[in-house]
Amino acid sequence: MVQDFQTRSSYLSRRLRLTTLIRLRWLAVAGQSIAVLFVALYLKFPFPVSICFALIACSAWLNLLMSFRYPINHRLEPRAAITVLAFDILQVAGLLYMTGGLQNPFAVLMIVPVIISATSLPAYATTALGLLVTACATLLAYVYLPLPWYEGETMQLPFVLIAGVWCSVVSALAFTAVYAYRVAEEARLLADALNATELILQREQHLSALDGLAAAAAHELGTPLATIALVAKEMERSLKKDDRFAEDIELLRSQTERCREILKRLTSLSSTSEEHMSRLKISSLIEEVIEPNRNFGINIVVSKMRGEGNEPVIRRNPGIIYGLGNLVENAVDFARETINVNWGWSDRTVEIVISDDGKGFAPDILDRIGEPYTTGRDRAINEHGGGLGLGLFIAKTLLERSGATITFRNRNDPGQGAEVVVIWPRHQLLTDG
Repeated sequence: MVQDFQTRSSYLSRRLRLTTLIRLRWLAVAGQSIAVLFVALYLKFPFPVSICFALIACSAWLNLLMSFRYPINHRLEPRAAITVLAFDILQVAGLLYMTGGLQNPFAVLMIVPVIISATSLPAYATTALGLLVTACATLLAYVYLPLPWYEGETMQLPFVLIAGVWCSVVSALAFTAVYAYRVAEEARLLADALNATELILQREQHLSALDGLAAAAAHELGTPLATIALVAKEMERSLKKDDRFAEDIELLRSQTERCREILKRLTSLSSTSEEHMSRLKISSLIEEVIEPNRNFGINIVVSKMRGEGNEPVIRRNPGIIYGLGNLVENAVDFARETINVNWGWSDRTVEIVISDDGKGFAPDILDRIGEPYTTGRDRAINEHGGGLGLGLFIAKTLLERSGATITFRNRNDPGQGAEVVVIWPRHQLLTDG
């Protein structure tokens, strides 16, 4: 379910919102119109004003067409977005051709559609648009109408300077596109991971809520079941001498007793779960966390490190249970034979240390463990068939949300396994009374 959610979220994040694109294009139309009017009316430089306004009108017409053709919340498919952004590049290139080519100080604006693509579209789209800008810039370095200048005079920059402008456009294109793509990609991955975290936490809370429903159902069924048992007892008393009904009545009573036992166990389980939902000892929390991981051929050793005073009674938190469970599961995945879960408390903190006897964390990823979709860890991890991406990010996020501080490190002896230390301020976990 989480994987499907991530796939859909990633798919939607790669589609450009039409409203955003239209607003940016109206801004471009306004800016281009002001620039043309300023040069034509204020500076009074001669240049093909009508053709420039025709190109601007084409952009405005396309904006109006998209506004009326699609709903306001429409997201463009990558191919459609590429087509629109390619048109914008060619439109700017056409304006530059009419106004001096790369001598025009606005030549750098050709890279704007590529930056938009880098933040919203797949890498292949940004690459294609970047190549188109490079081709247009190269052509404009050689083919263009004169730069608008005072009447009777011609402004011609040296070719070396034009080549420098070309280099600046291409280098700015490459740098800004790569930078925008990386920043947007990290933001998307973080958003997807946080959404997945919320989804998992909601699932854990839903499962906890089922305990309360079980208690309510057991209570509601208890009254009619007692009535059935009473009627069966009266029938047995009235018809005990009639052999025709004796067997059926005995079956009815036995099944009634069986239902009563089931409801009793259900009520007991629900009451226990309800109590755990409000409070439980830290030792009970540890057992609940490690129990699902005991049958995978790895020995799990649980021990208490220290304890001052009575054992803490902490608030039951599905996020803490899931987060610790994920850390234990990772330790089981990478351990050779044994993992150790040590726990203890003082008057100020509650501490849990989870360690394994595997190969440990790769040194080059220690500082990045807990980031979503961590890569660059294949040497140390893929040999075991595991991963340290979204799962540890979710665990770290849930535990930190509960107030914990988490430290990932390798054990003192090289190659002797990894260790995760989780520490809470005690006052954040204790229940009232």
